[in-house]
Amino acid sequence: MKKTSILVIEDEKKLLKALTDFFTIHEYQVYKAENGLEGIRQFKAHREEISCVLLDIMLPFMDGNEVLKQIRLTSNVPIIMLTAKEEVEDQLESLSHGADNYIVKPYSLAVVKMHVEALIKRFRQEEDFLISGDVRIEVGAHKLYVKDVFVETTPKEFELILFFMKNEGVVLTRDHILDSIWGYHYVGDTRTIDTIVKQLRKKLGSVSYIRTVYGIGYCFEGKGNEKET
Repeated sequence: MKKTSILVIEDEKKLLKALTDFFTIHEYQVYKAENGLEGIRQFKAHREEISCVLLDIMLPFMDGNEVLKQIRLTSNVPIIMLTAKEEVEDQLESLSHGADNYIVKPYSLAVVKMHVEALIKRFRQEEDFLISGDVRIEVGAHKLYVKDVFVETTPKEFELILFFMKNEGVVLTRDHILDSIWGYHYVGDTRTIDTIVKQLRKKLGSVSYIRTVYGIGYCFEGKGNEKET
């Protein structure tokens, strides 16, 4: 059975080790970072695996709220702030930037684990179905529906439309799409993406939600854009 993966970003070495050891004992795959920049690097490297992020606010090089904002540009992965900053204003700032939870130090590792499990469970339930306008995806079943009509897709077509819908409204560069879908070691080029987008547009028909951002990439917008050719 595949382990659930989490990312812990914490500059206090003893606490980082305690969190890492605790979650490892409980059968989690733990990625870790001791500063904000390394946290962003780890997240980008393991983005598709990570189910939850535990994030300190006071970090070297890039503080936790900036890390939070950077992650939220491309992902809605559950994020829990673990911090000594207990003022209401601090909590409101993190929550306004997209944090899902805020736990003040000192805390019980068992309680943190309970919050992680609850968030991941809720997130996965929400992710069972993705709906945007006239497009619906059954994630587990790998099925795409347009106006309630089943549309046959290839595995890569499904991966791409799923990636678009998970990042609705975000302008995605071709390189970012290529790295996320095909992996960093893929030897092809970005024309592969253009070809699959063209195929998807044909299958979506009048539901033209995939917008070309010229010179950059694509953006999925669940509104009735004019059909592109």
